[in-house]
Amino acid sequence: MSVSGVHDSIRSTIPARLDRLPWSKFHTRLIIALGVAWVLDGLEITIASSIAGVLTEPDTLGLTSTEAGLVASVYLAGQVVGALFFGRLSDRLGRRRLFMITLGVYLFGSGMSALTLGTGPGWVIFLYATRFVAGMGIGGEYAAINSAIDEMIPSRYRGRVDIGINGTYWAGSIIGTFGSLIFLNLFAPDIGWRLGFLLGPLLAIVIIVVRRNLPESPRWQVIHGQGEQANESMDFIEGQVEAGGYHLEPVPDSEAITLKPDKDYGYFALLKMLFTTYTRRATLGASLMISQSFLYNAIFFTYVLVLTKFYGVDPRTAPIFLIAFAIGNLSGPLLLGKFFDTIGRRKMIAGTYILSGSLLAVSAMMFQAGLFNALTQTIAWCIIFFFASAGASSAYLTVSEIFPVEVRAKAIAIFFAIAQCFGAIGPVFFGFLIGDGSDPFLLTVGYLIGAGIMICGGLVEVFLGIDAEGKSLEDVAEPLSLVTSDADK
Repeated sequence: MSVSGVHDSIRSTIPARLDRLPWSKFHTRLIIALGVAWVLDGLEITIASSIAGVLTEPDTLGLTSTEAGLVASVYLAGQVVGALFFGRLSDRLGRRRLFMITLGVYLFGSGMSALTLGTGPGWVIFLYATRFVAGMGIGGEYAAINSAIDEMIPSRYRGRVDIGINGTYWAGSIIGTFGSLIFLNLFAPDIGWRLGFLLGPLLAIVIIVVRRNLPESPRWQVIHGQGEQANESMDFIEGQVEAGGYHLEPVPDSEAITLKPDKDYGYFALLKMLFTTYTRRATLGASLMISQSFLYNAIFFTYVLVLTKFYGVDPRTAPIFLIAFAIGNLSGPLLLGKFFDTIGRRKMIAGTYILSGSLLAVSAMMFQAGLFNALTQTIAWCIIFFFASAGASSAYLTVSEIFPVEVRAKAIAIFFAIAQCFGAIGPVFFGFLIGDGSDPFLLTVGYLIGAGIMICGGLVEVFLGIDAEGKSLEDVAEPLSLVTSDADK
């Protein structure tokens, strides 16, 4: 038996059984079904940004510019609330139950956004409410999905998988950009923006069907005293792997760990624990998440403003430059991800942060000197964010693997919320620095500040980073419910 209960304790080899698995079709199906969360988020943000101008036209909703801008802000606020609310439920009720619920919440919210039928204040509130709900669904996805992926992916693949999946946000951005161009140019404005909001839910419907066949995380089940259910889930996963032609050797009992299910931790108790018991790790997670969020929100949300005000790009052709920017961001995590498992977390995370920050500082001085045009500025950003995107994805990897399994989803939610709050400062700050585009000096200063923040994040990784590559999650962060670990003897 791989799982047995003695005096309210559970002795289990499930972590070792999960980590010794070869890559299989089951794992591929797992990352496709769960990883779509980041695609949907990138798609939603891009769609909302692209149609903001259309929603101000009299033949659509006739919003003011401020009201249109709030559509994205309300969605981001929903993400924070959703991450915190569903993150706690994910730790309490299970990963599988929550990654079904959160996708359903997103599908409902985004689908209902397209049904904003009028132009009065009541309909504007309705639009905001549905965007908030859609954001809640995606925010909940971040907490539940990161937890499930980390707990079911073999340890030697965990880094590249997490980083690659987080990077697919930019695949969603590319899809959203093309979708916006098609819907807003081939259909009447009042129809086009609605089709944009329906693009994500159509994808979500397909993914719900795929997710229905995924098991619960056996690690979560063991931690919560569900020994028999954990063994059933593990048998199912191993059966799926062996169906692909692999032979799995039994895991010796010497690799078992003994756990005693622990209490549920609320957010106040968890915050106290994170910043007292796990002070160094909490500082690391906060530093990485805040630095990447500030830089990304500052650059991404003001990207078009820089192109139009400093380089005279026609707003109607600006999405073409955005596609190039997104391709650079997508390529970094996909091409560099494996090195976070082979070269190691500390070297790669610190390297991508410090290198991208340094390149941004150099490009800032070139911008001030007037050496860029729209094309060369975009090329520079593509190179910078090739590295920055891998670094940003590694921030999510870090906060999802360096805290105990019992509080993993809530910890992800806390650091996601912290990052979003600080990240919200970026667009406002850079928007002020851009002004009317007549003086590049202030924006240059802004770029140098962003570069400095990224470099600081990399330096924190140098001194506080966790060498988690190839290690079981239980070795990276000892479970709070751990009684003994024979594997460590």
